[in-house]
Amino acid sequence: MTPRSQSQRRNRRQQRGVTLIELMTVIVVIAILATVAVPSYRSYLLRSQRSEATRSLLHVQAAEEKYFLQNNRYAEHLETASPDGLGIPALTENGYYDIRLQLNADGSGYSATATPHAGGGQADDGLCRVITVDQTLRKSARDPGGNDVSHDCWR
Repeated sequence: MTPRSQSQRRNRRQQRGVTLIELMTVIVVIAILATVAVPSYRSYLLRSQRSEATRSLLHVQAAEEKYFLQNNRYAEHLETASPDGLGIPALTENGYYDIRLQLNADGSGYSATATPHAGGGQADDGLCRVITVDQTLRKSARDPGGNDVSHDCWR
């Protein structure tokens, strides 16, 4: 054997690579972490994007009170500009929620409602399907089953 071939043999023995078992172990650990992290992150996103609905509803509520002080009645229209309406878009800033305004039958009050916009990212929100505020600043929210989830949706 030549000195060169002995040197190559020694180098091959010293070179260690990652075995298939080690690689598969790393992949399994990453998969387990992803299984836990992705749903948790999605839940966080849904919860944080609800604030867009509550912020918009409170904006509508403040605009209605201002309109009432100036006109001695509540505005009937959300998107129509003043003097007939509030001039507020029916879709929230990032397009996650649709906002709807409804006057009471006698015109003495209103309710503003936010529902997830179809294809807007919040359609997967299984907790807060309908978020509402009215002229008394009563805040409420309902899940798809009609249960009161106001505490979870308005925090």
